[in-house]
Amino acid sequence: MTGYRRFAAATSLTTAGDGVFAAAVPLLAATLTGDPRLVSAVAAAASLPWLLFSLPAGALADRYDRARMLWRGVAVQAALAGVVAALAATGRLEVGGLAALAFGLGACQVVAGTAAQALLPSLVPAGRLPSANGYQQTIAVVGQQFLGPPAGSLLFAVAAGLPFGVDAAVLAIAAVLAATLVGRADAHGRGEPRLAPSSLRAEIGAGLRWLAAHRLLRTLTLLAAVNTFCFQLGNATLVLLATQELGVSVRGFGLLLATAAAGSLAGGLGGPWLLRRLGERTVLLAALGLNAVATAAIGLTPSAVVLGVLLAAVGLGVTLWNLVSIGLRQRLVPPELLGRVMGVHRLVGWGLVPAGALLSGVVAHAVGLRAPYPLAGAVRVVALLVALPALLAALRDPS
Repeated sequence: MTGYRRFAAATSLTTAGDGVFAAAVPLLAATLTGDPRLVSAVAAAASLPWLLFSLPAGALADRYDRARMLWRGVAVQAALAGVVAALAATGRLEVGGLAALAFGLGACQVVAGTAAQALLPSLVPAGRLPSANGYQQTIAVVGQQFLGPPAGSLLFAVAAGLPFGVDAAVLAIAAVLAATLVGRADAHGRGEPRLAPSSLRAEIGAGLRWLAAHRLLRTLTLLAAVNTFCFQLGNATLVLLATQELGVSVRGFGLLLATAAAGSLAGGLGGPWLLRRLGERTVLLAALGLNAVATAAIGLTPSAVVLGVLLAAVGLGVTLWNLVSIGLRQRLVPPELLGRVMGVHRLVGWGLVPAGALLSGVVAHAVGLRAPYPLAGAVRVVALLVALPALLAALRDPS
């Protein structure tokens, strides 16, 4: 098995485990409390590590063996999932404890995710990178949205701790596969520092200055911040909208997420073809517009079926956006800076996710469970209109 195939196998299992977790955590939170503010606080805790740890994770990915970072992050994630399984199975888990464990799992995802994206370009030829990114997006969708959520909800219906135990086992296997890449997958794979000795602050500063000076990637990073904030503004209380407002069952919630993944899967499979036929600019702008309209429309959905269709549209837009933005970063950023630039991008691009989650709970509690979606859609439209002139100018000359 080649290095890339081992990498793909490991990330496939990781995304499947993440999908199980993504369905089981909000369901568990909803059984512990009916307060949307507390449910959204759990979601905020899971996303807070992107704000706190993206920069150091990116710098470390440029210093040390990225494969080693990947397998260690996944291994700790497996251990924490096992703790959740034990506490949930014995009925000793409360909302505060769930939020703390979700924070720990999120921190592991930051480390492993940053290492994985920075590692991928060293595993495939440059000409095959768009296809490899498309494949990674596809397996992420299949694992996180098609296979994982239905499995997570079905396992949760059997026993509250069961999905987390399965998650721990799957992640453990993924960690073993990723460990086989250490010292082989990367030219810097001997575990030695990649950079001349210097302070972590100086290394992070170099990545920050490079990204700030690059017009296109800077614009995309700022748009990503708004997009992820708006996505979480709606998504944090989605479980309550589905189960309380639309009458979706526990098992049906997992199936709803899987149905919504159809758009994401279509984007992962067809995205590389669309990029070849239409170009990056057209695909990117279409993805941004689709996300804004579909997000706003979710607040008006009359049924779970319509909700699934709209979520599929959002998934399509998100996947196409990821294909373009990730590909541009991997192509335009110097390899020795890739981890740090990705760390800065994730700090800015994902840093507002906890705020979006908390605002979702506040708005849903004060106005209603449908209210976060039109608000999120309106913010997306305004952000796109403001950024459009700079974005169009930068896309004419992406270098």
